[in-house]
Amino acid sequence: MPSRKSQNLKQVSRLRRGKRTRCKIKELGVPRLLVNRTPRHMYAQIVLGGNVLCSASTIDKAHKADASLPQGNIAASVLVGKRVAELAVTAGISKVAFDRSGFKYHGRVKALADAAREAGLQF
Repeated sequence: MPSRKSQNLKQVSRLRRGKRTRCKIKELGVPRLLVNRTPRHMYAQIVLGGNVLCSASTIDKAHKADASLPQGNIAASVLVGKRVAELAVTAGISKVAFDRSGFKYHGRVKALADAAREAGLQF
């Protein structure tokens, strides 16, 4: 982890929360739904033991091909959540642990989680 001088306290706290979550999920031994967000895009992956089983994001070719689809808001998060859940169900994954990477559970992260639950994932 980089020193606190090079990062602000908010980012250091987020990374600490994310590390604590990943350690707990590792003990459980189930696939994890990893979520990352940037100001412009949302990313979601289902990971097991360092291997990416399926992924979806707002920068996928299928998502970017349609210019009318949203990019960095709650509506885009809902689409990414549904897409990753559909891919997981077709891959035979039904139960996952939700890894929000230290981000607060509201807004775009919450919308993605709710959409994934509605599409068939359990966590």
